[in-house]
Amino acid sequence: MRIAIVHYWLVGMRGGEKVIESLCRMYPEADIFTHVYRPDAVSQLIRERRVTQTFIGSLPFAAKLYKNYLPLMPMALEQLDLRGYDLIISSESGPAKGIIPPPGSVHICYCHSPMRYVWNMFHEYRRTTGFLKRILMLPAAHYIRMWDALSAQRVDHYVANSHTVAQRIARYYRRESEVIPPPVAVADFYIDPAAQDSETWLMAGELVAYKRPDLAVQAFNQMRRRLVVVGGGEMLEELRRLAGPTVTILGPQPFAKLRQLYAESFALVFPGEEDFGIVPVEAMASGRPVLAFGKGGATETVVDGVTGLFFDEQSVDAIIAGVDRMATMEIDSNAIRRHAERFTTAVFERRMRMFIDSKMIPAAPRQSDVPNLVAIGR
Repeated sequence: MRIAIVHYWLVGMRGGEKVIESLCRMYPEADIFTHVYRPDAVSQLIRERRVTQTFIGSLPFAAKLYKNYLPLMPMALEQLDLRGYDLIISSESGPAKGIIPPPGSVHICYCHSPMRYVWNMFHEYRRTTGFLKRILMLPAAHYIRMWDALSAQRVDHYVANSHTVAQRIARYYRRESEVIPPPVAVADFYIDPAAQDSETWLMAGELVAYKRPDLAVQAFNQMRRRLVVVGGGEMLEELRRLAGPTVTILGPQPFAKLRQLYAESFALVFPGEEDFGIVPVEAMASGRPVLAFGKGGATETVVDGVTGLFFDEQSVDAIIAGVDRMATMEIDSNAIRRHAERFTTAVFERRMRMFIDSKMIPAAPRQSDVPNLVAIGR
């Protein structure tokens, strides 16, 4: 069986690339296709595979400015020649699923989210971008939206990384999906018993506007409590200017340092709405509770009152109230860790293999796709 894995771009190692690593372990002979590939930015496991770029990868400055070529990516995907492949697994949150599957193949899409910048977060992305991009986004997003909805019908079976994403797939693509949470390397994290007495909180992840890291910084400034912020992104310098004396902005850190911070912090604050949210699971794998905004993927991983607490609105006051409530919460680090073990890499790979094996019969046309020959004859 010949297998192709299609991923939107390989320019770093985040949650989507961890899924690709798992697929590489499951299918060692699979070939990888992507728009832009930076070998120095991905793991050895991915580098060992044969990786083919679309023509996007040969465009000027594509390694850094790849998102600016978004309007060309539908055409680039459709030029990929996947004849001879029996199974195609696309990894979608940027354009990846829109390949043209050959007859007789099975196309399974693991969806991290329908493209946020043209669907559920379009207005937020447009609000925070520059004037010229804001103007150009209107026609570009309109075209990509139509192509995205149409190409969604080329997929035989969908897997969503959370029930939150499954609802988006149903709304925007009108398709059902199986929910299989992404892999988390729970075994890489450890419990530090001294963290129970720590006075330091942690916020980790990409520092971008929709994750609302500014709210956490402002809240801990106001409380004069200690907060350590880890991560890079467009808001890094802004947060450094915003941070008061009790807030430390570390920026991007190596994994060894991040793992130490998870273990030694009292709790994680998570103010954004995520599709799934691997960061809270990593914190729980370290036995630490999570204070999260009660919407999106965090509601599917954090158990309120057991592994953490939720706050109901994205505001400074709501975070402050949540921190005060967390001070009275009974924390069982071992129970929190056991809960995180529901999301291990082994669990993901076992569930994905079972799902894929059950679907390895080419899909018959869905009833809505079959032309009404009687009506045509009339």
